[in-house]
Amino acid sequence: MKQQATAAPPLAARLWSRARWKPLGIQIGLTMAPFLLFGLFLMLYDVNPIRLYGSMVASTFGDLYGFGEVLIKATPIILTGLAAALPARAGMINVGGEGQLAIGALFATWFAVFYLYSLPFWLGIPLMLLAGALGGASWAGITAFLKVKGNLNETISSLLLNYVAVFTVGFFVHGLLKDPESFNWPFSPEIAATLRLPIVNGTRLHVGIVIALALVAIVWYVLRHTRLGFRIRVLGSNHLAAERAGFKVSWMQFGVLLAAGALAGVAGMIEIAGIEGRLRPSTGVNYGYLGFLAAWMAWNSPIRLVLTAFILGMITVAGNSLEISSGLPSSSVHILMGLVLFFLLGIGRRFGR
Repeated sequence: MKQQATAAPPLAARLWSRARWKPLGIQIGLTMAPFLLFGLFLMLYDVNPIRLYGSMVASTFGDLYGFGEVLIKATPIILTGLAAALPARAGMINVGGEGQLAIGALFATWFAVFYLYSLPFWLGIPLMLLAGALGGASWAGITAFLKVKGNLNETISSLLLNYVAVFTVGFFVHGLLKDPESFNWPFSPEIAATLRLPIVNGTRLHVGIVIALALVAIVWYVLRHTRLGFRIRVLGSNHLAAERAGFKVSWMQFGVLLAAGALAGVAGMIEIAGIEGRLRPSTGVNYGYLGFLAAWMAWNSPIRLVLTAFILGMITVAGNSLEISSGLPSSSVHILMGLVLFFLLGIGRRFGR
């Protein structure tokens, strides 16, 4: 009996250790699985997956410039992901990040070209940031109004407004905002140098990533540690319970959608002030949908969103290496992106959100 009593604790410790490490091992396996499956796809086209993955890693993490490109791609994905994640926590689906980003870029460019060009950077950039947020919020306000007053499904209205936003930007860059020295190309005049975001020497990386991470921290704090965040989470969990608790549900939905649009609009401003320098019809194309994808992969968690946006940014940058190294079109990387999505969703489904 005494020997059994002394043998029990080591056995219990081993069982506890296995129980602790087993979920981690499964998560690692599920994370690696899409890359193994994509490797099989590459082998069908006589491409060495190990060599290709090596070149993809080298192109993204081999030097500061490549790493900076990943962060550049991740920045608007983070912000448009927040624009999808925040309404989702309130029980709504906002697919309008694409259009809200575009209108935010339009507002930021309009104010930069006509009103802010003579201001110093310490004043002009914050005002341009506010203009971008105003543009995105205004565009999301259409969805919010239709949701609250017309009881129209916000998923459909926000999605359809993306196409309207593209044509709206096209209208301005072909007309009122068209650069007279563009040789008939549809883009706006270049914004003043004082309105460009500072960059890291030797790269194109700008301080927009700092702005994005700051907004992630703010959204996370509001959702987790404030009364407003608690009410948003209650609304998302049970609409009827929120109404019976006396919450002003319509106003909350309206405000959350406006805040989401403002976040996407900031992404549009960052694209103009950080990368493009002028508005084009293609400014920020697909970032809204990638942000929605990143939010879905992160189960609408602001902190996890940073990781999923970084993964999507890395895969997007690595697509160029894929085309150069293997001869396959760069769009083939979307297969890998889809596999990563499904397996990350599997992890979340198995281990909880």
